[in-house]
Amino acid sequence: MVRPKCGRTRLARVAALTAAVSALALSGCVGGFGDGHAARRGAPARAELSPPAEVPLGGAPVLSAASAGAPLTPAAAGGNRIGAGAVKVALVLPLTGTGVAVGSAMRNAAQLAYDESQPPDLTILVEDDHGSADGARDATQEALKQGADLVLGPVFAANVQAAAVPAKAAGKPVIGFSTDASVAARGVYLLSFLPQPEVDRIVDDSVAAGRRSFAALIPETAYGNAVEAEFREAVARKGARVAAVERYPSGAPGPAVERLARVITGAGASADTLFIPETVEAMPAVAASLTKAGYNPARVRPIGTALWNEPALFALPALQGGRFASPDRTGFSNFSGRYQARFGAVPPRVASLAYDAVMLSAALTRQYGSQRFAETTLTNPSGFAGTDGTFRFRPDGLSDRSLAVYEIRNNAATLVSPAPRVLAKPGT
Repeated sequence: MVRPKCGRTRLARVAALTAAVSALALSGCVGGFGDGHAARRGAPARAELSPPAEVPLGGAPVLSAASAGAPLTPAAAGGNRIGAGAVKVALVLPLTGTGVAVGSAMRNAAQLAYDESQPPDLTILVEDDHGSADGARDATQEALKQGADLVLGPVFAANVQAAAVPAKAAGKPVIGFSTDASVAARGVYLLSFLPQPEVDRIVDDSVAAGRRSFAALIPETAYGNAVEAEFREAVARKGARVAAVERYPSGAPGPAVERLARVITGAGASADTLFIPETVEAMPAVAASLTKAGYNPARVRPIGTALWNEPALFALPALQGGRFASPDRTGFSNFSGRYQARFGAVPPRVASLAYDAVMLSAALTRQYGSQRFAETTLTNPSGFAGTDGTFRFRPDGLSDRSLAVYEIRNNAATLVSPAPRVLAKPGT
């Protein structure tokens, strides 16, 4: 994972970074797949919408009698298989070793998705990668031997790369959960909370609000490198200007803030927006340095990525009026409630990705027959509607995601721009 550690680590947000879907809906010519719970109750099918199909946002799930008792664990929920359908899909997760807590939660989320979808013709082969690249390669090879047509996971970047080797050799696609864009490739898609779409969304929102001159204060980290490149491209694409960019060593923002002060403080400030892609742990030091330098967020609006979606940041004076892009929180909140009711624990943020991956596999299997996991099917430019909003896979393996924009006001984050239901044309 490329994300830096936050209070709960980026994995806890993704595993902390990012619509209660009763059934994952496909867009475009596919139309609506409807509500899996409603279908079990015999309710009328939802009208088809295009694109993407309508996704219900409420309603309690209908659980089977088997799920009404004590919360299930991965072992109790069917061992290394979920379902008994003709189409086999691998789910490669760290069920032992590094990342076991996240892997177990994602396994549970996969079970929840299977149970909440219209009965799919799927068998999900759950394989343990032991949190290692070698384990991911071996787990993928084993699943392919058993007939897997698609690989879901792994979580960590190196493990996705390792799993992709036997999958590519077998001509089978991978849908990984890493946030490291460098592991994406043709046939290796990332269903995760990538930082690049977050940067694009917040820059787009800023320009739409009349902001034209951007400064940036960026940590010297791998994450900082990734977002700086996207930031410069996004600003240029919108016809705005980058007034100044300053980088700083983690934990030592003071000198960089002093250098940047000429464009973000005082009556002669040449920037109207300040981009600060920083974590919940490091932001207080950055905010304190800005305040000391005389920075006024009412004059130069601070903006950030979904790393800001942490309540601990909402009281910082330097961030008041600031905005950040993030997946709409409603969908995950609803998913989390159903997960807690079923498994008796709060899911890590990344768990919804496994839920959506299984829902997607089930929906594609129902609609596309032998072309269910073909490249043209997976890269449908209209995308798919999932728990965290609409997403699509690009041919290069990266993903686009519809994101909301929140504004920090009065120690809280207030929604100011909902996530669009339809993704913009690729490349715009």
